[in-house]
Amino acid sequence: MKLMINIIISGINIFILSRYIYLLYHKKISPSLAMWTFFSLAVGISLFTYFADGDYNISDNILNFTDLILVVNVSIAILIWGDKTTQFNTFDLGCLAVVASIIVFWAVSNNHIITNFSVQSIMVISYFPVVKRMINQKKNTEAFSVWIALLLAPCISLISSKGLLASVYAIRAFLCAGTLLILMLRIEILNRKQEAFKEK
Repeated sequence: MKLMINIIISGINIFILSRYIYLLYHKKISPSLAMWTFFSLAVGISLFTYFADGDYNISDNILNFTDLILVVNVSIAILIWGDKTTQFNTFDLGCLAVVASIIVFWAVSNNHIITNFSVQSIMVISYFPVVKRMINQKKNTEAFSVWIALLLAPCISLISSKGLLASVYAIRAFLCAGTLLILMLRIEILNRKQEAFKEK
C-alpha cells in the first residue's frame, strides 16, 4: 500500500511539473517567481528538519521529498521562460525578509521541531505574492489542472505519512492549495460575469 501511494504521489508531481512547464513555455500562465522561490527554501528546510526530528526515510514523507524536486524545477523554469510580471517586486522582497528571519532562527536555535512549524508559516507566506497579484490584476494567473493536482497529492500522502511533521506538512498543503483554488475560481466567475455584462 505504501509503495503504491508513493508511486501515485510521485506520478502526480511529475504531471504537475510537466504541465506547469508546458503552460509556462507557451505563455498560458504567469506564475509568481517569489512564491516558487519561497517554496524551494521552505520545502528544503522542512524536509531537512523532518529527517533531523526522527529516524525517518524518504518514503515516510514522500510528499515533502517530491515537492522539493517539483518546486526547485518550477522556479528554474520561471527564471527561464517567465515574463516580467513574474519577477520579484517590493511586496515580494518584504515577504522574503520574513522568510529570511525564520531561516536565521533555525540556524541559531537548531530547534528542528519549532523550525519545521515555522517553515509551514513560510509556506503560507509563499502564497501572498500570487494572491496579491491576482487581486491587483483581477486575473487568474495560474492553471486549475495544476492546483487541483496539488490539492489531491497531500490528501493521498496522509495515508502513508509517518510522524506529526509529515501530517502537518500535508494538511497545510491541502488547506493552502484549496484556498488558492477558491480565489482562482472566484476571479474566473467575476471576470465571466463582467464579460457577459459588456456583451449585453
